[in-house]
Amino acid sequence: MVYIFTVILLFVLELLYFRIADKFNIIDRPNQRSSHSAITLRGGGIIFYIAILLFFIQSGFSYPWFMVGLTLMASISFLDDILEISTRLRLGVHFTSVLLMAFQMGIFSPPWYYIIVTFILVVGVINAYNFMDGINGITALYSLVVCGLLYYVNRTIAFIEPDYLIYALLGILVFAFFNFRNKAKCFAGDVGSVGIAYILLFALGTLIFKTGDFIYILFLAVYGVDAIWSIVRRLYLGENILEGHRTHLYQYLANEAGYNRLVISALYGALQLVLGIMVIYFAQFDGKIKWLFAVLIIAVLSGIYLALKDYIIRQYVLKLTK
Repeated sequence: MVYIFTVILLFVLELLYFRIADKFNIIDRPNQRSSHSAITLRGGGIIFYIAILLFFIQSGFSYPWFMVGLTLMASISFLDDILEISTRLRLGVHFTSVLLMAFQMGIFSPPWYYIIVTFILVVGVINAYNFMDGINGITALYSLVVCGLLYYVNRTIAFIEPDYLIYALLGILVFAFFNFRNKAKCFAGDVGSVGIAYILLFALGTLIFKTGDFIYILFLAVYGVDAIWSIVRRLYLGENILEGHRTHLYQYLANEAGYNRLVISALYGALQLVLGIMVIYFAQFDGKIKWLFAVLIIAVLSGIYLALKDYIIRQYVLKLTK
């Protein structure tokens, strides 16, 4: 009953945000990085933050340092959606938020280099999540899969309060209702993509820290492969990786090849779901088997990715430039 009431409340709050966004002209205009051509409301992903805020209140203020970090991250990201925020200020807030997350997880007690690894990993994943938020439904479906995998694992390992993941799932479902459409009612915005990345990373990091098993990072393998290989290619071509672009595989599939965006989003989510189930299965084996599985998965996924991307570029991109 509580969850039903929460869903209704989240729907009402999302609709209220739409009215505010419309009144104050918080919109997403198509640019060189966009895969859409119509002006759409921006920042609908604020519902992810609201969902976790509701959890925070009803749970008796669980994970307070994480919540402070999420609030900082969501605030600076929302401001970045409507204003021009300096890179230095944004990175400063991100760094502070990551430290707060690390403090909440208790990472300050192990060797100091854990903090450096955590910072690099969290900031990298957050930016990858932000860059991958480019077509209708991809952030919603991918996040739904990752959160669902974490919820399933939590049933046996109990690394985080179950309601944390349930409320996150409810927020994702509400957002998906408005975003997983051929003509989306809203986009996540930085507040959404950065916010949900921070939310999922806290749960994923807590799982990894409790089990000491880094194989669970493969819950983000599909996004990771697309993001990393896109960066490598842009560096090889001498491009500025900080500038907006449309060179991810999903963007080539949607823009150049012309495949339906919802189908592409569904395929990304489905592939991550299959890989996630395999990760859960292989997590029970010893270290050598798990590492062999991880290397094999990354190698196969990278091979398929590079071959498909090369085909799309040769078949569609290069022909258009001739």
